Amino acid sequence: MLRLDGKVAIVTGAGSAGPGWGNGKATAVLLARQGAAVLAVDVCAEAVAETLSIIQGEGGNARAHVADVTSSQEVAQTVETCIAAFGQLDILVNNVGGSFPGGAEGMAEVEWDQQIDLNLRSAFLGCKFALPHLKRRAGSAIVNLSSIAALRMSADRPHVAYSAAKHGVIAMSKSIAIENAKAGVRCNTVVPGLMHTPLVEARLVRQLGSNNAEQLIAKRNAQVPMGKMGDAWDVAHAVLFLASDEARHITGTEIVVDGGLSAAMP
Repeated sequence: MLRLDGKVAIVTGAGSAGPGWGNGKATAVLLARQGAAVLAVDVCAEAVAETLSIIQGEGGNARAHVADVTSSQEVAQTVETCIAAFGQLDILVNNVGGSFPGGAEGMAEVEWDQQIDLNLRSAFLGCKFALPHLKRRAGSAIVNLSSIAALRMSADRPHVAYSAAKHGVIAMSKSIAIENAKAGVRCNTVVPGLMHTPLVEARLVRQLGSNNAEQLIAKRNAQVPMGKMGDAWDVAHAVLFLASDEARHITGTEIVVDGGLSAAMP
């Protein structure tokens, strides 16, 4: 079940922001464990080298590639690197993203542009350059990463650009799914909720002006109906399912991985 033998995957954001398992890192390792050859992509050479070392240490087949996935030229080169290395492309996982708080009135235009580029343009470029190759492979799949911030808004801490971009990822995925359904390319979205990944300690503690990571983690855990945040492996397993042949009749939809948060009353 959920084997990916003979398939080739690109996973972007495959490094990690700090010690531990980020969504992309876990996804790249999991897809390799299930038999896929993986091109692990990240803007940070050191971070993606660690992911590569884990995969190769477990006997998996992978290569690391450093790229800025908001750059059209670098994304095109990433796809060509994959084809040159492995001869094909079956799975694309667009995992790059990151939030920055602010409302419409107070957010600088440059901050809006950066958020759209990082969270939406990156996924668009990945799909744009991967699709010609994905269409050549039976059972190919795209999995894009969105966020619960696309589904529900915080009353006291707006993320106008991040929410717009991540909602755009969902709409874009549906459009790509329908356009390419007859070509045999599936496209779906994973929507993580509050997750405990290295980003919590590496960015959120500082962003929220907190000096107490344990306090922030406890607060986030308390918000989730299941009693705690998920982790990168919860996201990775959802990606694996949507990328696998077991999901062969699933396209244009989302899997929400949030412990029930988006279904709960405020």
